[in-house]
Amino acid sequence: MASLNKVFLIGNLTKPPELRYTPSGTAVADLRLAVNRNYTTQGGEKREDTCFLTVVVWGKQAESCGEYLDKGSPILVEGRLQTREWEAKDGGKRTVIEVVAERVQFMGRGRAAAPATVAASAEPFAEEAGSGNDDVPF
Repeated sequence: MASLNKVFLIGNLTKPPELRYTPSGTAVADLRLAVNRNYTTQGGEKREDTCFLTVVVWGKQAESCGEYLDKGSPILVEGRLQTREWEAKDGGKRTVIEVVAERVQFMGRGRAAAPATVAASAEPFAEEAGSGNDDVPF
Protein backbone atom coordinates (compact mmCIF):
# COMPACT_ATOMS: atom_id res chain seq x y z
CA MET A 1 0.00 0.00 0.00
CA ALA A 2 1.36 3.43 -0.95
CA SER A 3 1.96 5.98 1.77
CA LEU A 4 2.98 9.64 1.87
CA ASN A 5 3.42 12.00 4.81
CA LYS A 6 4.43 15.42 3.47
CA VAL A 7 3.18 18.92 4.30
CA PHE A 8 3.95 22.37 2.91
CA LEU A 9 2.79 25.36 4.96
CA ILE A 10 3.17 29.11 4.61
CA GLY A 11 2.23 31.24 7.58
CA ASN A 12 3.37 33.63 10.28
CA LEU A 13 4.79 32.93 13.73
CA THR A 14 2.40 33.82 16.55
CA LYS A 15 5.25 34.14 19.06
CA PRO A 16 9.07 34.01 19.08
CA PRO A 17 10.65 30.55 18.62
CA GLU A 18 11.22 28.55 21.80
CA LEU A 19 14.76 27.23 21.52
CA ARG A 20 16.07 24.63 23.97
CA TYR A 21 18.62 21.84 24.03
CA THR A 22 18.21 18.15 24.78
CA PRO A 23 20.40 16.56 27.49
CA SER A 24 22.73 15.36 24.72
CA GLY A 25 23.13 18.93 23.39
CA THR A 26 20.91 18.80 20.30
CA ALA A 27 19.05 22.03 19.60
CA VAL A 28 15.27 21.88 19.22
CA ALA A 29 12.94 24.79 18.53
CA ASP A 30 9.17 24.91 18.75
CA LEU A 31 7.52 27.33 16.34
CA ARG A 32 3.86 28.33 16.70
CA LEU A 33 2.54 28.94 13.18
CA ALA A 34 -0.72 30.53 12.03
CA VAL A 35 -1.87 29.53 8.54
CA ASN A 36 -4.81 31.37 6.99
CA ARG A 37 -7.32 30.04 4.47
CA ASN A 38 -9.52 32.48 2.56
CA TYR A 39 -12.67 31.22 0.89
CA THR A 40 -16.10 32.29 -0.32
CA THR A 41 -19.28 30.64 0.92
CA GLN A 42 -22.02 29.48 -1.46
CA GLY A 43 -23.87 32.66 -0.54
CA GLY A 44 -20.94 34.80 -1.76
CA GLU A 45 -19.68 35.80 1.70
CA LYS A 46 -15.90 36.03 2.01
CA ARG A 47 -14.46 34.26 5.04
CA GLU A 48 -11.10 33.47 6.57
CA ASP A 49 -10.15 30.53 8.79
CA THR A 50 -6.92 30.34 10.75
CA CYS A 51 -5.21 27.08 11.70
CA PHE A 52 -2.64 27.17 14.52
CA LEU A 53 0.10 24.55 14.36
CA THR A 54 3.22 23.58 16.26
CA VAL A 55 6.32 23.06 14.12
CA VAL A 56 9.28 21.23 15.66
CA VAL A 57 12.69 22.06 14.21
CA TRP A 58 15.90 20.18 15.08
CA GLY A 59 19.66 20.79 15.00
CA LYS A 60 21.39 23.71 13.26
CA GLN A 61 18.11 24.63 11.61
CA ALA A 62 16.56 25.13 15.09
CA GLU A 63 19.41 27.43 16.12
CA SER A 64 18.98 29.52 12.94
CA CYS A 65 15.25 29.84 13.59
CA GLY A 66 15.95 30.97 17.16
CA GLU A 67 18.47 33.52 15.94
CA TYR A 68 16.64 35.02 12.96
CA LEU A 69 12.89 34.57 13.48
CA ASP A 70 10.53 36.48 15.74
CA LYS A 71 6.79 36.90 16.30
CA GLY A 72 5.11 37.70 12.99
CA SER A 73 7.90 36.27 10.82
CA PRO A 74 6.55 34.73 7.61
CA ILE A 75 7.97 31.28 6.84
CA LEU A 76 7.50 28.33 4.51
CA VAL A 77 7.77 24.92 6.18
CA GLU A 78 8.30 21.62 4.42
CA GLY A 79 7.95 18.62 6.69
CA ARG A 80 5.87 15.73 7.93
CA LEU A 81 3.10 15.16 10.45
CA GLN A 82 3.92 13.35 13.67
CA THR A 83 1.65 12.13 16.46
CA ARG A 84 3.19 12.17 19.91
CA GLU A 85 1.69 10.75 23.12
CA TRP A 86 2.76 11.08 26.73
CA GLU A 87 1.40 10.78 30.24
CA ALA A 88 0.84 14.09 32.03
CA LYS A 89 1.67 14.74 35.66
CA ASP A 90 -2.03 14.34 36.55
CA GLY A 91 -1.92 10.80 35.12
CA GLY A 92 -3.96 11.63 32.02
CA LYS A 93 -2.88 10.64 28.56
CA ARG A 94 -2.03 13.50 26.19
CA THR A 95 -1.78 13.39 22.40
CA VAL A 96 -0.60 16.05 19.96
CA ILE A 97 -0.18 16.19 16.20
CA GLU A 98 2.71 18.40 15.18
CA VAL A 99 4.76 19.17 12.08
CA VAL A 100 8.39 18.03 12.11
CA ALA A 101 10.27 20.41 9.81
CA GLU A 102 12.62 19.09 7.18
CA ARG A 103 13.14 22.57 5.73
CA VAL A 104 12.28 26.07 6.91
CA GLN A 105 12.48 28.94 4.43
CA PHE A 106 12.43 32.49 5.78
CA MET A 107 10.01 34.53 3.67
CA GLY A 108 10.59 38.03 5.03
CA ARG A 109 12.92 40.18 7.04
CA GLY A 110 13.76 38.87 10.49
CA ARG A 111 15.89 40.33 13.28
CA ALA A 112 19.01 40.35 11.09
CA ALA A 113 20.08 39.41 7.59
CA ALA A 114 19.09 35.75 7.63
CA PRO A 115 19.84 32.89 5.27
CA ALA A 116 16.93 32.19 2.93
CA THR A 117 16.72 28.46 3.62
CA VAL A 118 18.02 26.23 6.36
CA ALA A 119 17.74 22.50 5.72
CA ALA A 120 17.46 19.86 8.41
CA SER A 121 20.67 17.98 9.02
CA ALA A 122 19.67 15.23 11.46
CA GLU A 123 16.70 13.40 12.89
CA PRO A 124 16.19 13.41 16.65
CA PHE A 125 16.81 10.30 18.68
CA ALA A 126 13.74 8.60 20.08
CA GLU A 127 14.51 9.57 23.66
CA GLU A 128 14.93 13.23 22.65
CA ALA A 129 11.61 13.43 20.82
CA GLY A 130 9.65 13.01 24.04
CA SER A 131 11.67 15.41 26.19
CA GLY A 132 10.03 18.53 27.53
CA ASN A 133 7.19 19.58 29.78
CA ASP A 134 4.80 16.81 30.83
CA ASP A 135 1.68 18.98 30.69
CA VAL A 136 2.19 21.08 27.56
CA PRO A 137 3.32 19.47 24.29
CA PHE A 138 4.79 22.69 22.87
